Amino acid sequence: MKTMLAIISNALCRITGKNAGAQTVSEGARVVVSRSLSDFTPQATFDIKKCDLHSLEAGPPEKAELTREQGLQYYHTMQMVRRMELKADQLYKQKIIRGFCHLYDGQEACAAGIEAAINPSDHLITAYRAHGYTYTRGVSVKEILAELTGRKGGVAKGKGGSMHMYAPHFYGGNGIVGAQVPLGAGIALACQYQGNNQICVTLYGDGAANQGQLFETFNMAALWKLPCVFICENNKYGMGTSVERASASTDYYKRGDFIPGLRVDGMDVLCVREATKFAADHCRAGKGPIIMELQTYRYHGHSMSDPGVSYRTREEIQEVRSKSDPISMLKERMLGANMASVEEFKEIDIEIRKEVEESAQFATSDPEPPLEELCNHIFSNSPPLEVRGTNPWSKLKSVS
Repeated sequence: MKTMLAIISNALCRITGKNAGAQTVSEGARVVVSRSLSDFTPQATFDIKKCDLHSLEAGPPEKAELTREQGLQYYHTMQMVRRMELKADQLYKQKIIRGFCHLYDGQEACAAGIEAAINPSDHLITAYRAHGYTYTRGVSVKEILAELTGRKGGVAKGKGGSMHMYAPHFYGGNGIVGAQVPLGAGIALACQYQGNNQICVTLYGDGAANQGQLFETFNMAALWKLPCVFICENNKYGMGTSVERASASTDYYKRGDFIPGLRVDGMDVLCVREATKFAADHCRAGKGPIIMELQTYRYHGHSMSDPGVSYRTREEIQEVRSKSDPISMLKERMLGANMASVEEFKEIDIEIRKEVEESAQFATSDPEPPLEELCNHIFSNSPPLEVRGTNPWSKLKSVS
């Protein structure tokens, strides 16, 4: 967060200069016009898409207020996730990242909007497409990329990889389809038991929506009125299977039956933010769980082993990019409302590219964890113990 604020602050300084008035600086043939903060609209209200409702009398507002600072922050977050994922794609194709790798580009508005609507002390658990949420929960790009390359400086010390990243109040990154949903209900139960007014955001994809464990969890969460926001990130395809071919009903927000639900435009960060605020307030008021379906889209295939164009056309992907891209949508809104300048966005982009490149350098030069640390951290606050290796005669040591 401090790094992000510093980048935005630097961008503002370059745009505004030190004086309150406008300045013009000639640089050879190029002329840069600096504008003061007073030239920009500090706050604006935007119309957002109405949510579809299930078992609710009223839903989130159809207008969203956005301050200039919030807009720049959301832009920075989404653009950072986008650039990080594109760098991960590059490193994977260079065979520096190996194994499973599920990228999040296209879905950035979901992670940014949810984080903008909850508290840092609230809890979040997701599936294996976890890089974006790892970043929004406070982990640096350097630690994420280093984890992807299996280096000691990674967020899980190089032993977790793409699907197993963690942070305070963030529980991964889970590799088993749908398995994180009952865990999320357990976290919500802990919040209720402790009476701390916290909630748990539990995410899953449309591909996991037909899992039996989801419906068992919904039943228990409703019975106990757990403060859990269940969110289905519907990116239209479960691996290579379209939702229409996989689900008899694609109204995922209605799947809770007795649990109220919302269907939200997941490509609009303001829609996601307002809907998540509504859902969080619902839970904190003691009304029990709620389901949100975020209609979104991934630009990459299911994972890096999936080219993503055998079950959908390149034209379909390009149409979503051109009409519904979450970063472009926010940028155009802010420019149209005179809340920022093109030069300002360029400055932020340059700083982001620099940080991602430096992070990639670290992720490719940091050493791998030594073999003697392989079994460390199996237990928390436990005395050292021996762990059997690949055969009974191979002994390894685990240190907390």
